[in-house]
Amino acid sequence: MTIAPIEIPAGWDDNDIVLFEEFCSLIRTPQRTVRCWRVQEHGPQWRRFNGTGRLYTTVADIRRFIRAGE
Repeated sequence: MTIAPIEIPAGWDDNDIVLFEEFCSLIRTPQRTVRCWRVQEHGPQWRRFNGTGRLYTTVADIRRFIRAGE
């Protein structure tokens, strides 16, 4: 079994926003697992739109998270 590395599309800018669901798909990890990471303060930094809306992170935060795991 081969595991493909997680790659961020070349056209994504560091300031681009990635929604929680998109992040889970990108790293091929169940949402439940990523929610547990949030509680344990692992993974990228998460923010909410207007402080109460949907969760999002930035491409720069995702890149830092991926590099830390290498």
